[in-house]
Amino acid sequence: MVAEVKDLHSNNPEIARMQSIFAAQKAAYRQHPYPSAEQRLELISRIKPLLLDHMDAWTDALNNDFTTRSADETKLAEIMITLEGLKYTTKKLRKWMKPSKRHVSAMNWPGKTWVEYQPLGVVGIIVPWNYPVQLAVVPLITALAAGNRVMIKMSEATPRTGALLEKLIADTFPQEQVAVINGEVDVAQAFSELPFDHLLFTGSTTVGKHIMRAASANLTPVTLELGGKSPCIIGQDFPMKDAAERIAFGKCLNSGQTCVAPDYILCPENRVDEFIEAWKAQVTQSYPTMLNNPDFTAIVNERQHNRLTGYVQEAREKGATVIEINPANEDFTGSQKIPHTMVLNVTDDMRIAQDEIFGPLMIVVPYKNLDDAIEYVNDRPRPLALYYFDWNQDNCSHVLKNTHSGGVCLNDTISHVGVDDIPFGGIGPSGMGAYHGPEGFQTFSQAKGIYKKGKMNATKHILPPYGRGMHKFIYKYLLK
Repeated sequence: MVAEVKDLHSNNPEIARMQSIFAAQKAAYRQHPYPSAEQRLELISRIKPLLLDHMDAWTDALNNDFTTRSADETKLAEIMITLEGLKYTTKKLRKWMKPSKRHVSAMNWPGKTWVEYQPLGVVGIIVPWNYPVQLAVVPLITALAAGNRVMIKMSEATPRTGALLEKLIADTFPQEQVAVINGEVDVAQAFSELPFDHLLFTGSTTVGKHIMRAASANLTPVTLELGGKSPCIIGQDFPMKDAAERIAFGKCLNSGQTCVAPDYILCPENRVDEFIEAWKAQVTQSYPTMLNNPDFTAIVNERQHNRLTGYVQEAREKGATVIEINPANEDFTGSQKIPHTMVLNVTDDMRIAQDEIFGPLMIVVPYKNLDDAIEYVNDRPRPLALYYFDWNQDNCSHVLKNTHSGGVCLNDTISHVGVDDIPFGGIGPSGMGAYHGPEGFQTFSQAKGIYKKGKMNATKHILPPYGRGMHKFIYKYLLK
């Protein structure tokens, strides 16, 4: 019997369609619960042409959704990183699917035991607006590799990209295998309340709490990829020009609208002015103009734009020092673009210090020594990523052992997200679970422990009545 789906908002045709697809996927999974490696590889192989053959369509859709989205950033951060994940998964899948041999104790002899990785069933993926292609398709690849059926809910903030993915997925897969759902907040709410076998959500910590609450009604396991304020610590002796260049990769990409973008800089107090000048020079070199520069990505919508400008206005009113980098002295009135802006002398009562920034604003905080910087990080919720710049390996080890974060880059920013063979995920307020690497395959699989006993039944020797010689032998020799 297919799992019962609550009839929520039945007057909404998209919700009715979504519920029908869910029932069809559950039924299809029951008919074919364990696809072979060949079948899984054939499914994920369909994704490559879906991306490559429609490159212009992807860049156009994202450019229109953002008003300006750098075509190169779309190709690098959406298409290329997804194709690398596809290549990696294709190479590793057969190895992941192999049963894992385990060992039995003397109590279980003679017998053997192993672990098999079984598909969960129907997986739900809720996608944010900042990287809607990558954050839909990368987990899709992993879920298909694990043998599942998949439903994807796209963000209402990127409707053109969502519509394009829905069309291309429908052209590529039957809907009982993969389906894309679009719609507003009511559709997202109904989606999160479906009794999925696993639910992956990428987005804000606030919304993540609602997703987890909705999933709990069905005891649906969740993977939450949330955000937070990812710190960047610059070591006392690290070359500042190199630090600015490497930080720019993570902060300027997508105009800072990245869950692992550096949120604040912890800089040695005697080098703050040096960092300010190095950062100004780096941003100016990358973006000598911004307003009509197609390389400079806009803020996704008016709501997010108002949120970010509100942070700056409040911080300025409360005494912060605001340094706007606007090399061509352009007027951004009426534009969704915001120039890169540094904010200093920030206090904890400012919203910019409390919320994930998710934009081209960056807090700069001076520190006296490395332990002070570590303490500053540890006084705050555990971040999704942490970045430390230092050639001294002892200092690097000290930071790694004394801080908690979902992931770490040493002497770089955000690159760890593109390393397919390591897990990607948060901890505490920045999330739970992971979906990259072998850990991702395991996230979307049931690790089923199996024990098999042979023809000889040694257990009969320890059956009641107790107190016989075999029991005395066991107690004497095996329970030492």
